[in-house]
Amino acid sequence: MTHADRFNGQAVSGRADAVGSRFRHSCGIAFMAKASAPGRAKTRLVPPLTFDEAADLNTAFLQDVAENLVLADEQARAAQSAAIVGYAAYGPPGSTDFFRRILPASIDLIEAWLPNFGDCLFHTIGAILARGHQSAVVLNSDSPTLPTALLVETAEVLARPGDRAVLGPSTDGGYYLLGLKRAHARMFEDITWSSERVTEQTLARAREIGLDVHRLPAWYDVDDVDALKRLDAELQGVDVETRRQPAQQPRFAAHTAKLMRQLARNRDFGGAAARAVATEKIHA
Repeated sequence: MTHADRFNGQAVSGRADAVGSRFRHSCGIAFMAKASAPGRAKTRLVPPLTFDEAADLNTAFLQDVAENLVLADEQARAAQSAAIVGYAAYGPPGSTDFFRRILPASIDLIEAWLPNFGDCLFHTIGAILARGHQSAVVLNSDSPTLPTALLVETAEVLARPGDRAVLGPSTDGGYYLLGLKRAHARMFEDITWSSERVTEQTLARAREIGLDVHRLPAWYDVDDVDALKRLDAELQGVDVETRRQPAQQPRFAAHTAKLMRQLARNRDFGGAAARAVATEKIHA
């Protein structure tokens, strides 16, 4: 048994059992995490970023998403609705030290590096459930400002009796979150990954197997320059969506905000333009 196997095996299972002894429902949430290697992470943001800057932004995203899971667990426990245990479903193999160095100690690791993205997601769902959790969630790492309340809502919905799924659709047609109580392989089959049809096809798979789906509000992925501009505006206190419910306000992503301030010294990501658009919407 390797060091990674020990980390992903009995120690994690024991932790889930301990959580389950105090809470009726334990929800494991794993964000899909790629190590920050220049030229291999967030390359769709190059330009305006350099490869090194894109890798740094990837690290900031991972740290903010991890801290969001820690905060979600605190809020869910306070509401006595569920316990949330955070994981990073990571790759490539051999990057364990990187993730241990940058993530909170409370975030455990699941290696998930397979040729097909759907297989990575399904493997992660199965690994979470095998660790003793009553529900399992896969989460993207491209939405650092995702409202914490949506993670808490996911755990609360999955804690209800009966089999169901929770789906968080992305504005580009994909999804930022999928939660399950059982490892339904069909939910990951015949999906055109990285396309605008992912949510549509996933809902179709759910209908095929008779699985009820609770839909969360749509959110956006930061995987292109326009989304990067929107993120920059949000971190400066401008939400271009002016009609959100209070619980759906963007979460402040501290690591990302710090890095974006540094990057903005040498370029304009369009934050001024976004602020002007938001002001027009407010006064419309």
